[in-house]
Amino acid sequence: MSDSKQYRLAKWLRWSARVIGLIAATMCLVVLIGEGVIEDWEAINQADMIAGILIGVFGAIALAGCIISWWRERLAGILLILTAIGFGIHIGIYAGRNHFIAWLMVGFPYLVAAALLFYSWWLSRQLRIH
Repeated sequence: MSDSKQYRLAKWLRWSARVIGLIAATMCLVVLIGEGVIEDWEAINQADMIAGILIGVFGAIALAGCIISWWRERLAGILLILTAIGFGIHIGIYAGRNHFIAWLMVGFPYLVAAALLFYSWWLSRQLRIH
């Protein structure tokens, strides 16, 4: 593959990863805000509060990964993988049934974005080596 094609592919992968990550992080934020608006604060038990805080923390890590992806693809990919793993563990503990399907909707987009960022980082390194 020529250097110009490799550069364009790396650029396209970075942009795709950023868009996927931002869409997933925005969806997480919208769900959290919507859940907070309609909840009766007096009726929330401690387990639900911890689950909500964990989702907020994972969302913040994902958002940080999306922001960092503008400067450091590898670090952003690591943060997004940690987010996908965190959501997987969270779903395994707090979700009732269909854990894999729930993780596909919540955690998998971060894993895809991380894979695209890692591949883009690898292609960029190959361009610098040659």
